[in-house]
Amino acid sequence: MDEDVQAAAARLVRRLKEGGHTITVAESCTGGLLASAFTDIAGASQWFNQSWVTYSNEAKITELGVSADLLEKKGAVSAGVAMAMAQGAVKRAKASIAISITGIAGPSNDGTNKKVGMVYVGIASSTNWANAESTQIGGNRAENKIAFVHFALLTAIRCWDDAMALAEENKRAEDEALIAKAKAEALFEIERAQRDAAAREATPWKDDAWDGTGDQTTKDDDIDSDIEW
Repeated sequence: MDEDVQAAAARLVRRLKEGGHTITVAESCTGGLLASAFTDIAGASQWFNQSWVTYSNEAKITELGVSADLLEKKGAVSAGVAMAMAQGAVKRAKASIAISITGIAGPSNDGTNKKVGMVYVGIASSTNWANAESTQIGGNRAENKIAFVHFALLTAIRCWDDAMALAEENKRAEDEALIAKAKAEALFEIERAQRDAAAREATPWKDDAWDGTGDQTTKDDDIDSDIEW
């Protein structure tokens, strides 16, 4: 396997292992090269469970749940199909992240209007974000397949780093919101206690208040209760 591919695969795997994540792949034109790059790494069974090589459109439909209409309208080599492949794979494998590759390795473009060396890479996660990116590579069939895998790995690393940074930013925002809420609640309680204290101080004492002991006196105490009829 190409040294650049091996290095990129190792970089991605280190990120996955740090958080106990898993990965799966769905390939078309690369025919399993991406899966091979991962399984060349010792201990792959801890974070890599399964993958797919869906070379035909029928396989993409039956194995990954890609829409037949999408394939008809956009073609197999498209951003929509790349994302659908990745989303189908991550769901079926119950993995943390999935990478898909669909492109035209050459030497011909099989009658499409897309150029040889065109590739789309899809990235999808179990947290429901997905992305697809493309590039144009110039080379022969073997060179293109290796380059497609390298591009897929670099794309996955960047997407993963962006997703982790966004998750950290969201967590920080949530923590700040919770702190602000707690401060506001504490301030409200302090202000309420101050208002209650001020209200008690402002209330005049009543001369005829009864303290609960002895006989309660009233304004009618001077009226003789011994009335003869």
